[in-house]
Amino acid sequence: MVAYCTRAIQRLFPSAVTCESLFIPMYRTIAMSQRSFSDRYYTKKHEWVIVEGNTAVVGISDFAQAALGDIVYAELPEIGKELHAGDSAGAVESVKAASDIYSPISGTVTEKNIEIESNPSLINKSALSKGWLYKLKLKDANELKELMNEAAYEAFKKIEEAAH
Repeated sequence: MVAYCTRAIQRLFPSAVTCESLFIPMYRTIAMSQRSFSDRYYTKKHEWVIVEGNTAVVGISDFAQAALGDIVYAELPEIGKELHAGDSAGAVESVKAASDIYSPISGTVTEKNIEIESNPSLINKSALSKGWLYKLKLKDANELKELMNEAAYEAFKKIEEAAH
């Protein structure tokens, strides 16, 4: 694969890339440019949200899925449903407990992760990526100011863990 990519880059930029040794640093630069967790915001009830343009992707935190245990059922909001920050948006059930999912921000549901409905354990396996729950058309980006960034959420979890 590296050789194929190197040849493709050499065709596009013949004078810039002349050997694989030059390709590797470029590859590392590209790989490091992925989204960081600082773009993720959290609620005190352990939901997270990432905003991409005017779309918000919502899920539950890794902390929440670990506390719940093996998730066996997920109820997600219907497409077109209007949600306000703090509204109940659905629920997840595990072998230990059931927990409501609350919308971290306001908006209209545009998509739900149908894989979660048929395979809810995906939340346990990949809570922060493939285990997303639903997407919203963002209503008010200013609501993000009320949520915690990654550093604040980590501090919040430590306080919560110490209390239990």
